[in-house]
Amino acid sequence: MNKRNYQRELEMLIEGLPKESEAPTLLLHSCCAPCSSYVLEYLSEYFRITVFYYNPNIYPEAEYRMRVQEQKRLIEALPARFPVDFIEGDYISEDFYRCVRGMERLPEGGERCFACYRLRLSEAARKAKEKGMTYFASTLSISPLKNAEKLNEIGEQLAKEYQLLWLPNDFKKKNGYKRSTELSREYGMYRQDYCGCVYSLRERHPETKPAPYLEGTISSQ
Repeated sequence: MNKRNYQRELEMLIEGLPKESEAPTLLLHSCCAPCSSYVLEYLSEYFRITVFYYNPNIYPEAEYRMRVQEQKRLIEALPARFPVDFIEGDYISEDFYRCVRGMERLPEGGERCFACYRLRLSEAARKAKEKGMTYFASTLSISPLKNAEKLNEIGEQLAKEYQLLWLPNDFKKKNGYKRSTELSREYGMYRQDYCGCVYSLRERHPETKPAPYLEGTISSQ
């Protein structure tokens, strides 16, 4: 079975967009400003984008707040053909810990991460439906460490559930990740060295001993 080329699917979808009609709306879940930089530069030529910042996985809260501010700053600074709006989702860390319970000791990139994808994409789909958006997608696939196939699989499932259109993507392709690093330098963005959750922080920095956050999760390890 041939592996799907999600980037080519995206390019073909864009080629098929009506040229004379108003740009379609897209709710774009963003994990952070650096990852969203190239995606916004690319897609804002074709879509009216609302960036949805929903990441209850990020630890600690100070890190979350810093990333929110960087996201807002980038949107204000980055030129775009169509205006880019911003919505911040609820930051309820318990939602993340609940969804990954029992998977705390799994390595990065596996089932715990897939559960986190689903948590964030589910809320993105719900918000897209609420706002009457046509498409939804996530910037997550720009990272070489994220599983684009799993992200697209979850996105397509949720699109059916919410009667939306999922924008197929693998933003790291066509030098997308490289361009995001260039834009990060150009705009002087804060670029974190771990994905965001406490488990990725501890994997990246084993010497770090974050304070217990929820009974039965971090404190039990």
